[in-house]
Amino acid sequence: MSGGHVEAIRALTDVLVTGASGFAGSHLIDLLQQSGASITGWRHSSHRSPGKNPSVQWQAVELLDADAVRRAIADVRPSRVFHCAGAAHVGHSWDDARETLATNVLGTHHLLSGLRAAGIRARVLIPGSSYVYRQSEHALKESDPIGPTNPYALSKLAQEMLGARGSGDDGQEVFVTRSFNHIGARQDPSFAAPGFARQIALIEAGRMPPTIQVGNLDARRDLTDVRDTVRAYRDIIERGRPGTLYNVCSGKAYTIRSLLDRLIALSRVPVGVEVDPARYRPHDTPLLLGDRTRLTEDTGWEPAIELDQSLSDLLEYWRKAIE
Repeated sequence: MSGGHVEAIRALTDVLVTGASGFAGSHLIDLLQQSGASITGWRHSSHRSPGKNPSVQWQAVELLDADAVRRAIADVRPSRVFHCAGAAHVGHSWDDARETLATNVLGTHHLLSGLRAAGIRARVLIPGSSYVYRQSEHALKESDPIGPTNPYALSKLAQEMLGARGSGDDGQEVFVTRSFNHIGARQDPSFAAPGFARQIALIEAGRMPPTIQVGNLDARRDLTDVRDTVRAYRDIIERGRPGTLYNVCSGKAYTIRSLLDRLIALSRVPVGVEVDPARYRPHDTPLLLGDRTRLTEDTGWEPAIELDQSLSDLLEYWRKAIE
C-alpha cells in the first residue's frame, strides 16, 4: 500500500461500519484500525460488544428500526460507510426467506434513507453477492446476465438496485460489489470451510467421533481470504468509480472436496468422511467463478493470501476456540 493511501485512510475520522461484529465486518475493523482510523461500529443488539478500543465506538443499532437508524446516522454523520450487516447464508434463506429479505433489503433502505434525511453525502460501499449471476460455465464478468435462484440472491439483487438509486437520486457515492465466497476466522461454522475446520478441531480434541459429516462436495467455488476481501472493500471505496459494480474474487475455483482434502491433510489425527444428504442445498450452483479484471484495473487490488495459508489459519483458529 502506498504512503499516500495510508495517509488517506488515516484522515478518515468518521467511518461507519455496519455489521461490525460479524465475519467480514470484524476483519474490516481490524484493517482500518491498522491505519489509525477512528471508527463507529454498529452491531446487532444480540451481539456482544467486542470490547473497549479507543479507535472504535460501538453502538447497538437495529437496522430494521428506521427511526433508530435515522437518529444514529444523524449523530455519526459519516463520510464513509461500509454496509457489512446482513443475512449471509444461502441455505438459511430457504428456511426463513422473510428474515433474509427484510434484513438485507429493508436494512439497506433504512441506511440510505437515513443518510438522505440527514443531508449527508457519503461514499457508501454495499457488499453484494455473486449469487445474483445466472449459472455459467465460465468466469463471470460484471456484464454477464443475472439470474438469482434463491431468496438470498434475490435480496442481494434488491440491494444493488437500492444502491443504484442512492448513486443516482440521493446524491450518495455508492459502490456495490458482487463478492464471491470468502473464508477465514470468525465465519459461522454453518458454512463449509469453517464447518470442516471446526469438526477437525473437535476430532483432534477427542470431543467427537473421527468422521466429518458433509454435503455436496462437487460444487466449485471461487475462494478468497476474508482479509483480502475487506482490503478490496477499502480500496474500492477510496479508489473505485461510484455507481460501478465490482466482482471481488480470486479468479480461481476449487471443489469443496479439494477444500476438505486440504484441511484433512492438516489434521493431527486420522479423519473419515460421511455424506449427509440433509446438508445438500436446493438448487446448488455447480460452478461460481469470477473475473476480477475491473477491480484490479481500477484499484490495483489483487489477492495476496494463498488458499493453503487461509485454511491453515482457519484450522488454527478453531483449535484455539475449542481449547
